[in-house]
Amino acid sequence: MKYLFVLVFISQFSFSQSPYPQDYFRNPLDVTLVLSGTFAELRSNHFHSGLDIKTQQRTGLKIYAAAQGYVSRIKVSHYGYGKALYITHPNGYVSVYAHLEKFSPKIQKYVKACQYEKESYEVEMFPSIDELPVTTDEIVAFSGNSGSSGGPHLHFEIRDNEERPINPMLFGIDIKDTKRPFLSAVYAYPKNRSSHVENSKQRKELRLIPHKNGDYSTEPIEALGDIGFGVVSYDQQDLANNKNGLSNIQAFYNGNKSFEMDFKRFSFDETRHLNRYIDYEIFKEKKSRIQKLFVQSGNTLSMLKDVDNNGYIKVEDSTSSLYKVRLRDFKGNESWLSIPVKGKPAKEILEAPELKPSTYIFADQVNELEEDNVKVYFPTNSFYEDFHIDFSVRNDTLKLHRNIIPLIKSYTITYDIKNYADDQKDKLFIASLYGYYQKPSYISTKRIGNLLSARTKSLGTFALARDTVSPTIKAVNFQSGKWLSKLNHLKVKIDDDLSGISNYRATINGQWILMEYDYKKDTLTYDFEDGISTTTENNLKIIVTDNVGNSTTFETTFYRK
Repeated sequence: MKYLFVLVFISQFSFSQSPYPQDYFRNPLDVTLVLSGTFAELRSNHFHSGLDIKTQQRTGLKIYAAAQGYVSRIKVSHYGYGKALYITHPNGYVSVYAHLEKFSPKIQKYVKACQYEKESYEVEMFPSIDELPVTTDEIVAFSGNSGSSGGPHLHFEIRDNEERPINPMLFGIDIKDTKRPFLSAVYAYPKNRSSHVENSKQRKELRLIPHKNGDYSTEPIEALGDIGFGVVSYDQQDLANNKNGLSNIQAFYNGNKSFEMDFKRFSFDETRHLNRYIDYEIFKEKKSRIQKLFVQSGNTLSMLKDVDNNGYIKVEDSTSSLYKVRLRDFKGNESWLSIPVKGKPAKEILEAPELKPSTYIFADQVNELEEDNVKVYFPTNSFYEDFHIDFSVRNDTLKLHRNIIPLIKSYTITYDIKNYADDQKDKLFIASLYGYYQKPSYISTKRIGNLLSARTKSLGTFALARDTVSPTIKAVNFQSGKWLSKLNHLKVKIDDDLSGISNYRATINGQWILMEYDYKKDTLTYDFEDGISTTTENNLKIIVTDNVGNSTTFETTFYRK
């Protein structure tokens, strides 16, 4: 079996006639495909790497192998993809199925054996080529809502042999879509101080005029110098109202292409550069993603094509020009935006002097900031460009600008806690403060002697926080000392109100048991089918620890035939 599969794998890969074979991958579900998310649409800090397929607002739908192959990777985690399955196919592609409820029986047996061997719910496995072969149409899993999923759905990907995700629709996965893309806002950006739009040197929102035929325009604008544009746009399919991403954006200046963004394929190494592609400040302050149709330093996205003058147009005095944008979805539906541009010098602009913080960040250098008991270390190339940073420390609260500037790398915050009493130091952690009430949110904190350190990729306000309260554990579907013979599962609720749950361990009669942690519902669940409970009288013991080491032990006795 092993050698036959290898032979088929090599021969089919070698003689593949198309980079995107059609009719090779089947629909992974046996329901009509309706999407809640499209490939490469804009998400927080990343491009979406697959299709989010709706599962009729429920879990448990059968998931089929999209094609023949073998299970090459299985990952189970509390967050991210949750329960995820990876199948390598003879043509070299890999299909991915994520946020699963559970795996098929043979795969579930394989996974649980590993979980019990490692005594861990979170596991990652790489089966060999002959351990878990699958055929086309074979049920490999059931749809769910595990990991960082916002609702029941199947996240489905196709990756190439370099682990780059590719739009599954390129392989013939068909979605009904006859609607044109929508445009909700358009902005103009003077590149520098010698440029202007409508007598302004700042970002300028233009009044959008929708037309009956589905296209858009703006009133003529007066500008001069190098100008860029940005759009807020989305697409919808016929069977859903979700605001999804586009497939392609092109821009033309006086008929010549100046910019193209083709959302066909990308690599995970580059996906965070989305924060340079969008207007990050507007996103953080107004939750609107403006896609900039010009390229700034550090934006090395491979999806960019045919970019002339970095996407900026040069507007000269006493000229009349036309800037056009074509927005397209995968099915070829398109909308056009037209912006008439008149070249005209700015009138005298009286601007109030801009008050900037005195601390300056050089993007191509190491930057170290220090005040009182706090140090901040930015590695080289943590930022896309130089800027003035607002930095101050008061009463263990660190103000590090506002979270409106994107970072490329993580940086380190270090607190010296030598002035704290010894009995307080173990319960301290570094927190980011968020929201109107500046609530503390735990950042993974390490302690070496009197130094606490944490790494993060966001600016903002930070502080030392102290957690002295242990987690809580409560039985959900059973009572101590009762017979539980009719139950299929044991379920408990765990919670921690400050630093958060770090780990847990559960045993029955001293033997480790697998309890699945659902952080969205704060529950731990044990399946009696695992067969650990084999005696009439059973002692259940659960220990839950938070991120600063506070722990709670829950013990109870139950009876079962």
